[in-house]
Amino acid sequence: MSIAFAKEDWSVSGLGTDATAISEIQKQLGSKHFFRTCDVTDSSQVEAFSSEALARFGPPDLLLNNAAIINANKLLWEVSPEEFSKVIDVNLKGVHIIIRAFLPAMIRRKQGIIVNFSSGWGRSTSPEVATYCASKWGIEGLTSSLAQELPHGLAAVALNPGIIDTRMLRSCFGQGAENYPTPAQWAAVAVPFLSKLTSKNNGQALTVPGM
Repeated sequence: MSIAFAKEDWSVSGLGTDATAISEIQKQLGSKHFFRTCDVTDSSQVEAFSSEALARFGPPDLLLNNAAIINANKLLWEVSPEEFSKVIDVNLKGVHIIIRAFLPAMIRRKQGIIVNFSSGWGRSTSPEVATYCASKWGIEGLTSSLAQELPHGLAAVALNPGIIDTRMLRSCFGQGAENYPTPAQWAAVAVPFLSKLTSKNNGQALTVPGM
């Protein structure tokens, strides 16, 4: 997404926990864009990131909450409390922390779209991924409620990105993940779709077309 948005002349701010990947994308896209290592479960780290991002670029036109992890394929009663908590901390509580850090500035500007990444497993279920399903069903509810709270001019949408060949998918599907679009192929469709969202989409549960 970062590369595709940059090609469309957006200014991109991004965060992640992989320091090597963050360094590489910063070098690739250059100083017009802003990337930092940051853990979405740590409110102090997120506040530091948001302060710098807001100072550089102002409130975001698009706030994309896509950080997520998945539990190892296990029956629910075999998932440890620690693993369950980690998935909820990243996938659900992390979204709340990011929203708290950026939304007040968006409200003051009276403009902006929040896209909370859900999943097909936020609208359906499968065995051995109950923890992940719980987090993504939570995203659907959180987003729907947030949409009712936002002032005119803003929007919150829950997005099912579709099935993408990522490391996360491979942990569930194994080699079967190769049958699905790569992140770059997905971004070629998703970025134009996301770029067209407006406040009229507030409260909608959307899916990337064709995915």
